[in-house]
Amino acid sequence: MSRLNGPVDDSRGYLDLLGPPEAAASSTLWVMQNPVFAAVYERAWRPVFTRLYSLGGTSAAEFDRRLVTHLGRPGDRTILDVACGPGNYTRRLSEKLTGDGLCIGLDFSVPMVTKAVADNSGERVAYVRGDAHRLPFADHSIDTVCCLAALYLISDPHEVIDELARVVAPGGEVAIFTSLRTRLTSSRVVNKIAARSGYRLFGRDEVTDRLRANGLVEVEQTITGQAQYVTARKP
Repeated sequence: MSRLNGPVDDSRGYLDLLGPPEAAASSTLWVMQNPVFAAVYERAWRPVFTRLYSLGGTSAAEFDRRLVTHLGRPGDRTILDVACGPGNYTRRLSEKLTGDGLCIGLDFSVPMVTKAVADNSGERVAYVRGDAHRLPFADHSIDTVCCLAALYLISDPHEVIDELARVVAPGGEVAIFTSLRTRLTSSRVVNKIAARSGYRLFGRDEVTDRLRANGLVEVEQTITGQAQYVTARKP
């Protein structure tokens, strides 16, 4: 499953493949690497964004629950949660796995992965500090791959989508929950804030087209106000 080369550090409860943190390229990424933000993420940041995503549409929180139930259904499977943050999705996705089933949470932020290990560890959970642009897993090796509420913060999201498609196994699925450019989010003020913060707003067909370009099929998109849930399967 792994593409690791050379020694790795697992002394802090997670596998660290990146070494000392580098300077953040945007203010949003700087925030994500801040220990204080990691501590309040679940109580403050995530609920606010869930409500904003629901504006003008159906409840993002309700669809989120249904998606997690589907992705985390019982089975002896490997799940990869890319850009997992403090591990809230990771632990939930692991709870009904059976046999040798494992949910792996991957994130680049030391505070986030540290928080994940402290608060969201479990018998079928493992954490990796790694780069979503170069996932440390072999081709076709993961049963279910997801990137939930994070793709809009990543510097090259198209490259990450390519990686999700590369590592998912034949018959496996990819799931993405991310932003959407709408009439509301296309305002001059929102665009200015997004440009300064490094927050990306995706076109309606941008994510789905990239998945299809990687050969994935059964690509489905659900719009919830200002956000989108996209699922696809590798044939």
